[in-house]
Amino acid sequence: MLKDITIGQYFPAESPVHALDPRFKILIMMFFIASLFFINSFWPYILVLGWLFLIIYTAKIPANMVIKGLKPLRLILIFTFLMNLFFIPGEEIFRFGILSISNEGLHQAIFMGIRLILLVVGTSLLTLTTSPLALTEGIEKLLSPLKVVGFPAHAIAMMITIALRFIPTLIDEADKIMKAQMARGADFESGNVLNRAKNLVPLLVPLILNALRRAEELATAMESRCYRGDDHRTKLNPLVVTSQDKILFGVNCIFLMIVCATRWMGVPLP
Repeated sequence: MLKDITIGQYFPAESPVHALDPRFKILIMMFFIASLFFINSFWPYILVLGWLFLIIYTAKIPANMVIKGLKPLRLILIFTFLMNLFFIPGEEIFRFGILSISNEGLHQAIFMGIRLILLVVGTSLLTLTTSPLALTEGIEKLLSPLKVVGFPAHAIAMMITIALRFIPTLIDEADKIMKAQMARGADFESGNVLNRAKNLVPLLVPLILNALRRAEELATAMESRCYRGDDHRTKLNPLVVTSQDKILFGVNCIFLMIVCATRWMGVPLP
């Protein structure tokens, strides 16, 4: 299951999505997340799903790589679905003991499940199509106006990028530790949810120690190369906005604004 997490991974390819300016990709992703919370009917989600499929196809990302990123979320999806299904009051359509299912609860459960799936797939595309270096520079450029008030834009951008980059690294470490402990008789699969959670405790100690060791090694490597943040640093490949970037950014913004506008079109829930 750990190998299925795609957030933080980068998939190199030659595509217009990969070549798009990282600043625009970050802004588009922020607009995308906001648009998901503006939608209040089901049919706009079909438009968003088609938009995501178009991006995945254009970026040449294997579909199975995107789909497997949803596997680690199945427990969260099931929990979210059941909480909305049984605990939202409304017109009752089915009762099982003390639990009842309302028409509003069923709609909201499906609604939240679709929203969560689209949110994970959409945000994963940002890291899958943007290298860590480009992501750092994009975040720094977007935060650079705050430097006038002393905001450490470069440090924050570096911290965010390193955190994202360490996700697949820590996943690999956890997988190795888990396999080593399973070879010595540890059991991570059998039992109920509580027992499986307790069995993961011995996994956390070596994982945290390895994470601290890697962080110390990274800090030592950066200091040995005289890293001093963004003071007097130049860029090997500075970000340059092209006409293609502007066109793609404009098209995506118009699409997301249309999706947001569906909230006020008066389309009732199906």
